[in-house]
Amino acid sequence: MADRAPPGGYTLTRDYLRSGALSDFIRRNNPAMRMLSDVERRDNLDAILAARPERGQGVKVFAYGSLIWNPAIHITARHIARVQGWRRDFCLATQGGRGTAENPGMLLGLQQGDDCVGAVLHVAEHAIEEELDILWRREMVADGYIPRWVKVESPDGAALGHAIAFTINPEGPSYCGPMPEADLVHRLATARGALGSAAEYLFNTRDGLRALGIIDPLLERLAMQVTALQASLESTSDRRVDTRPTGKRVSAQTPGTGIA
Repeated sequence: MADRAPPGGYTLTRDYLRSGALSDFIRRNNPAMRMLSDVERRDNLDAILAARPERGQGVKVFAYGSLIWNPAIHITARHIARVQGWRRDFCLATQGGRGTAENPGMLLGLQQGDDCVGAVLHVAEHAIEEELDILWRREMVADGYIPRWVKVESPDGAALGHAIAFTINPEGPSYCGPMPEADLVHRLATARGALGSAAEYLFNTRDGLRALGIIDPLLERLAMQVTALQASLESTSDRRVDTRPTGKRVSAQTPGTGIA
C-alpha cells in the first residue's frame, strides 16, 4: 500500500488527522518507533479531561509551536498568553516526520525553565470530545510529550485559568537533551523527512509568533543562523559544479562515488 502523505504540501488537516492516517504514515516511515495504541491514547485523553480544573466554559490549549500556525482544530478564540515555569526549546528529535534516522530533525517541546509566551486556543464546551480527539491524534502519536494542565496568564500577568500544554517527556526515546547550538543549527538547516523539513517548521513557528507580536529570541537567532548555513551550503554546492571545455555543466564530484 502506498504511503498516504498529508495533503496540501505537508500541512496536517483535521480530516487527515481524524482518519488516523498520520499514525499509519509515521509507523511506515519509522517502524522502530513505539506508537501509542488507540486505547492508550484514549485513556490518556480521558485522564486529562477527568482532571479538568475548570468546567462549563470549554477548554484552553496552550500553543507554543506548530499549533500556533496550524492548529487544525476548531477554536472559538485565540489570545496571547504566558506560562510560568516552562520554556520553549528544540528538544524532541524526529526521525519519521521532519528528519531521518541518519539526520534527525528537531521539534519544539516545553521544558522546565523560566517562562514561555505563546497563545491559548479556546475550544467550545460542546466540541471538546471531537476537537481534543483530533488534537491527541496529532500530538500523542507516540510518547514524546506529556500533556498536563498548566496555569496561563495574560502578558500583563492577569490569571487566565488553566490550559492543556504538551510538555516534553524527558524519559521518552525521542527526547534530546542539550546540544551545542552549532549542531542544532545544522540539524534544523539540513534535516528533511516524510512530513517536510525541520527548517520549514522553524520558520513557520517564528513567523506565526511574529504575527501575534511575539518575538522569541531563541527562534529569531536560530532562524538567522539556519538561513546563513543554508545559503553557505547552497553556495558550496554551486561551486562543485564546473563548466568543462565541452560546454557541458557537470558535477565536480569524485569519480566512482555513484552520486548523480
